[in-house]
Formats: sequence, C-alpha cells, structure tokens
Amino acid sequence: MIAQTANILLWLAPRHDLVPKSQAVRLWAHQLQLTIADWLVEVHDAHHPIGGAFYYEDQKPESKRRAAHFTAERLPKFLGYFERVLAREKGGWLLGRAFSYADLSLFQMIAGLRYAFPRAMERLEPKCLRSVALHERVAARSRIAAYLASKRRVAFNQHGIFRHYPELDA
Repeated sequence: MIAQTANILLWLAPRHDLVPKSQAVRLWAHQLQLTIADWLVEVHDAHHPIGGAFYYEDQKPESKRRAAHFTAERLPKFLGYFERVLAREKGGWLLGRAFSYADLSLFQMIAGLRYAFPRAMERLEPKCLRSVALHERVAARSRIAAYLASKRRVAFNQHGIFRHYPELDA
C-alpha cells in the first residue's frame, strides 16, 4: 500500500508514461509535486487557518488575515517559482519537452485558484503567462478536454480544498 498523493504519483507515473525514464528527472518531477503539495496546504489554510476541525464560520477573522497574506505574499511566490521553472526548462512543460503528472497538478492548481481566488488570479496571471499557457495546453489535450466537458468532472464547490469565499479574495 502506498500513501500520500505525491508518493502515489511517483509510483503510477512511470506506468502511465507521465514521467521520463531518467531517475534524476523522476526525482525532479517528484520535487515539483511536493512543492505543489505544500502550496495546496497553504490554499486550504487560507480558509481553515486554525484547523480543519473547525468550520470556516468559526475562524472567519483568522481566515481573512491568512488569506490576505496568502494572496499578497505566498500565491505570487509559488506562481513565480513555477514561472522560473518553466522559463528555465524550455519546451512548455515543467520537465521541458516531456509532459508529466507535475503538469497535470499545476493545471489543477491554476484551475482551483481561479475558482477560489478569481480577483487575485486576475491580478497575478499577467505575471505568470507560462503557467497560464501550460494550463491552457493541458486543458486542450484531447482526452483531458473530453473529461473536462463531461458530467464526470466534479465542479469546484464549497466542500473541497479550493473554496470561494468572496471576502477572502483580495
């Protein structure tokens, strides 16, 4: 049994051609995935800064403070990091010319952030054009486009990690 999303992806990706064969490149993809996992925790903590055991309504003042810091400082830092990776790697994907599971994860981060923090993302997207372009290229892949258009895709909502609370979107 394998636990933790990043570990599961590390194991599954080679079996589905979602990472090159090179061990060094696989570890680099895993490192990118771990960074995305850290980022995802910060997204969650914007609306649950005290803890997941408490309802959002019970931690609104703390959430407003945490979300303001997230959208002003942390979100630009993470987006900037992935912009630099994409600029350095050349080829349009996080691993250069090789499409990988890390690209799928960055796609989901961009999509989720657009839902949770639309105003912040509208402000920041002009500074992260490579990540936005990657998002669009992933969405345009035929099988992914079919999934996105299908009834199987669960829409973002107030029960997932990415939640939209207008008062948190600075």
